[in-house]
Amino acid sequence: MRNFDYHAPASLDAAVALIGDKEDGKLIAGGMTLLPTLKQRLAAPSDLIDLAGVAELKGIKREGDEIVIGAMTCHADVAASDVVKSAIPALASLAGVIGDPAVRHRGTIGGSIANADPAADYPGAVVGLNAKIVTNKRVIAADDYFIDLFETALEQGEIITSVRFPIPERAAYQKFRHPASGYAVVGVMVAKFGADVRVGVTGAAGSAFRASDFEAALSENFSADAIKGVKMSPDGLLSDIHCTNEYRAHLVGVMARRAVAEA
Repeated sequence: MRNFDYHAPASLDAAVALIGDKEDGKLIAGGMTLLPTLKQRLAAPSDLIDLAGVAELKGIKREGDEIVIGAMTCHADVAASDVVKSAIPALASLAGVIGDPAVRHRGTIGGSIANADPAADYPGAVVGLNAKIVTNKRVIAADDYFIDLFETALEQGEIITSVRFPIPERAAYQKFRHPASGYAVVGVMVAKFGADVRVGVTGAAGSAFRASDFEAALSENFSADAIKGVKMSPDGLLSDIHCTNEYRAHLVGVMARRAVAEA
């Protein structure tokens, strides 16, 4: 690990000022990705700005028809939240299967979404539940947020402050879990908002995306049978040591049917 200057701001304004002042500074939330990267000497920021002490970035509440989760809220708190369980149980369930207990008690929703690992679970929820990413500068719609592999719409100096999840009529999340890491080889969040249905997919491509053919079929008939004949194209999906793009395409259909059946 290379040398860096460490900062622990107590407010969002102080964090914004620090990240704007440091040319090669990095924000750190739970550190689940950044710390291993630093240890492997794959990154060498001049400064680390730790958001752990910024109280205004933590917490869960319901505001009207939305659940608002502070960016520094850890996965375990989302999984255990009665507010989340009563409004969007699928989101609590998703948070409860991220990584292992150590990861769930340190990793944060804002850190996960900002990092945008292609196999992370929260991106599937952001897309499937049509969440809004709130930053210190603006509000970013789910469909505009994920760009590509580890790439998002966040700009330099922009800090996620909270994530707002609309409350669906029903929803469920299913994933094919990597046996060692717990990451999603493929994960699918299905959510029904009246006549509209959203299907968010994570793990299958460079970034989370919507499965439009599945959405169209489920909008007509919200049942697992309605998407039995719908096939996901393997074009553009990931192939790696775990499975081919063709198998990932198959898994999208399997996980989507399981999610609909659960919902």
